[in-house]
Amino acid sequence: MAKSLKTIALRGTAAAFVAVAGVSAQAAEITYVSGATGAAIENFAALVKPWEEATGHTVTIVPMPSSTTDQFGQYRLWLAAGNGDIDLYQTDVIWAPQLAEHFVDLREAAGDLVNEHFPSIIESQTVDGKLVALPIFTDAPALYYRKDLLEKHGASVPTTWEELTATAQMVQDAERAAGNSEIFGFVWQGNSYEGLTCNALEWLKSSGGGQIVEADGSISVNNANAAAALELAASWAGTISPEGVLSYQEEEARGVWQTGNAVFMRNWPYAYSLGNGADSAVAGLFDVAPLPSGQGHGVSAATLGGWNVAVSKYSDDQEAAISLAVYLAGAEAQKARALNESNLPTIMSLYDDADIAAQQPIIPRWKDVFLAAVPRPSAPTRQDYNEVSTLFFSAVHSVLSKEANAADALADLEADLQDLLDK
Repeated sequence: MAKSLKTIALRGTAAAFVAVAGVSAQAAEITYVSGATGAAIENFAALVKPWEEATGHTVTIVPMPSSTTDQFGQYRLWLAAGNGDIDLYQTDVIWAPQLAEHFVDLREAAGDLVNEHFPSIIESQTVDGKLVALPIFTDAPALYYRKDLLEKHGASVPTTWEELTATAQMVQDAERAAGNSEIFGFVWQGNSYEGLTCNALEWLKSSGGGQIVEADGSISVNNANAAAALELAASWAGTISPEGVLSYQEEEARGVWQTGNAVFMRNWPYAYSLGNGADSAVAGLFDVAPLPSGQGHGVSAATLGGWNVAVSKYSDDQEAAISLAVYLAGAEAQKARALNESNLPTIMSLYDDADIAAQQPIIPRWKDVFLAAVPRPSAPTRQDYNEVSTLFFSAVHSVLSKEANAADALADLEADLQDLLDK
């Protein structure tokens, strides 16, 4: 790769990337790796174009599998090998503690921009005082529902998992009786991967079943509320959900939903603008609400997601990579993501932006979902989180696929987690 043109980033706007006099004017070719979900890859060229024009650098995006589990595994391989060809990594909010040693401290380069973001998100990307990644958008899932079908059948938006189960079954049965043979009540992410950890954490936490491993490090997953939540979820595949839901990730669920073949869907904000696109059978027919609660617990829980950008300490073009990271974390790029992909900004002021409110009215309303967000247990488990999550989603999948009952699976999971975390 060509060596970088040294630049200064001020306030995260493309126009502020100014060449420093006296250094080589050779342009850098920056390589950026990111998961491919929705239209993110297609929109990336337009997103970085202002930065490319201001700096003279170019950016090549390397698409990764949409599965965050697969992404993380590949990232670890590249970073362990000290790969200098990858300059920037788009990272999940939970990865900072596990990958921190491989990334550049971005606090000084970001400057005052740090104070524009939600403090809790900046804190989540800070490890031992080092800001290892800058937030580019945050995430929390919601319950998507067909307004037209609920109104047609006299149903309300469910606020509990038990109500969702009953309402999904009722509307599905009525629609099928009327000739709509392809419709299902509820689609979600049941594959054995990180996305299932997110779904199942929501079922457990909203039902009083804890957060798998609590903030103090105690293992809480083996309890009656958690078991009951999983048994209810296990009743969905083959009834209100397709049998194939146990292999669904985000895009498979969206595919069923967007063709008009689901009453409810659990998914992230990116699916909102796509669902209202010109090629969508449900455009204008749906809305979103906070995810349900369970077992009389009364409190919704949405897994805290979100994506960040980190600069590899092995990058051959570190200065240009840092410049791009600051731009992507700034208001100009975050506003573009909000408008084009309905991504939730991490910059607080953008929730009051008139353009965003007019074009993506869902974003200001998503605050209610975001306020119910619950973190995955990456902080208390640190470098062991990936193994913790794998043990958890594997146990959950065994219950959903009827290979084990919930009580036995959670007892075994507790023992496995103790062996892992007590070593």
